[in-house]
Amino acid sequence: MATQQSVGRWVAMLAAVVLLAASGCSSEPVAPASIQKAQAPAVATPADGAVPEWAKVSPLQIDSARKAVVPVAKEIVLGGGITMKLVLIPAGKFTMGEGNDQHEVTLSKPFYVGVTEVTQAQYQAVMGTNPSNFKGETNPVDQVSWIDATEFCKKLSEKTRQAVRLPTEAEWEYACRAGTATAYSFGDADSALGDYAWYGSNSGNTTHPVGQKKPNAWGLYDMHGNVWEWCADWYGSYPTGAVTDPQGAASGTSRVLRGGSWFYNPSDCRSANRNGLTPDFRIINLGLRVVVSVSALGL
Repeated sequence: MATQQSVGRWVAMLAAVVLLAASGCSSEPVAPASIQKAQAPAVATPADGAVPEWAKVSPLQIDSARKAVVPVAKEIVLGGGITMKLVLIPAGKFTMGEGNDQHEVTLSKPFYVGVTEVTQAQYQAVMGTNPSNFKGETNPVDQVSWIDATEFCKKLSEKTRQAVRLPTEAEWEYACRAGTATAYSFGDADSALGDYAWYGSNSGNTTHPVGQKKPNAWGLYDMHGNVWEWCADWYGSYPTGAVTDPQGAASGTSRVLRGGSWFYNPSDCRSANRNGLTPDFRIINLGLRVVVSVSALGL
């Protein structure tokens, strides 16, 4: 498992990449058809039971939405033709962590998760700025600190009247696993990672437009690789027993990061791998993905 001691290793390695990235990764990628600039919000409602074409959801998610009487998929309109797509993640129980850190976690309520990492277009629409090193409207926003990420969630909540937040670490791993107990959401063999992730061996030392790789079983893209994703929790030791709706350590010096990135090895992109950095830290492979509670106003 990665520890906070490993942070110094990858920060030092990334420093050497910054010059390369600044000089050779400025092209504007073409937006994938399934992302961002929708012509009109395609919102599934409990009344018609519709599932938008872009929502690659499972029967379990559809059943969970039916029982909760909420849409299985949702779009938040940000203005200027920019939307943010989310899908419902069912409540459930899973084994979190790996090795001696494994413990049972129950998430008692369903929640919505962004189908992709927050893009630069979405970040710009909410914050009025784009801090990213690798420019591209549909690339994930990068060079975002935990403080930046939580401020984005706060402003998006104000803009949309919905309770937008970062996922807890438990929510993140549960959503990433999508019902699996393997090293990755697609199995144990890292030979298939390139089908699902942009990581050190295939990224060309840059981020890529979101949603180009295969999604996991719950319709979430880029849970492995592309950019590290901030979680709400302080980085700390796991509980020793079963827990329900854990919120992480009560205090700490670093916030949790999950998912690996374009710069990292396959082992760093495992579903259970975790890392942490101080809340004010920014670098070219840190981004975010949002959660919206089912009970939030407007859902």
